[in-house]
Amino acid sequence: MPHHTLNHLTYHYTRSGEGDPILLLHGFTGCGDNWQPITDALSRHFQTITLDLPGHGKTDSPADPTRTQMEAVAADLHELITRVIQSPVHLVGYSMGGRLALYLALHYPQSIRKLILESASPGLATEAERQARRASDENLAARILQNGIPAFVEEWDNLPLFASQSPEIRQRLHIQRLQNTPLGLANSLRGMGTGVQPSLWDSLPDLKPPTLILNGALDTKFVAIGEQMARLIPTAHQQIFPNVGHTVHLETSHDYTSVLRKFIAG
Repeated sequence: MPHHTLNHLTYHYTRSGEGDPILLLHGFTGCGDNWQPITDALSRHFQTITLDLPGHGKTDSPADPTRTQMEAVAADLHELITRVIQSPVHLVGYSMGGRLALYLALHYPQSIRKLILESASPGLATEAERQARRASDENLAARILQNGIPAFVEEWDNLPLFASQSPEIRQRLHIQRLQNTPLGLANSLRGMGTGVQPSLWDSLPDLKPPTLILNGALDTKFVAIGEQMARLIPTAHQQIFPNVGHTVHLETSHDYTSVLRKFIAG
């Protein structure tokens, strides 16, 4: 797996195919390999790049949680696009990766051709909400450090958010999540959790790249967030996939890939 050091942090990534570049960002507890069902198909038509975000997979897990903050990681990715990919990208982000992708598109629009946000949000709108979420995330980070990865993964796997996943998907993600480290996940929460990220709601009308918002119909909370985002982003369109939940790209990968191809090619 190739690696590249960005601002003294080493990122591991994969790159396959040729053509317009697509950069895909995974969610919390995930890694770049989670996109394999999508990249296998997309790389026949495009250049696909996946990477492990800080604290995940084979990328460095910095001891200082400020190094995993959204501002710092977005600056890293802008450098990756500029120095390694050397071309603006179509940017795909799922969940945590979607929040990061939105931040990147707002702050570095010159690096983004089109934006695809899956099961993502602009963060929490009020300081009271963010404060409550920071306390919740800090509690979870402390439990991860105290109890270890297996106990945390058992808890995380059984969140209602993932109830619509097939047994095969659940098993595959379970094995992958066990490869993470306590410090990596704890500091990812402390640096890039929803409670600590800046709220991006007020900036949505300024978003410039054409934007596609993807949600699973069973994920009603994020369907509603996606509808709000689509109303505020001038270039946005929302597409809802029936009979699937939060992990749209895994639960209906064929349809998901088809939608991405049409949006990017169009």
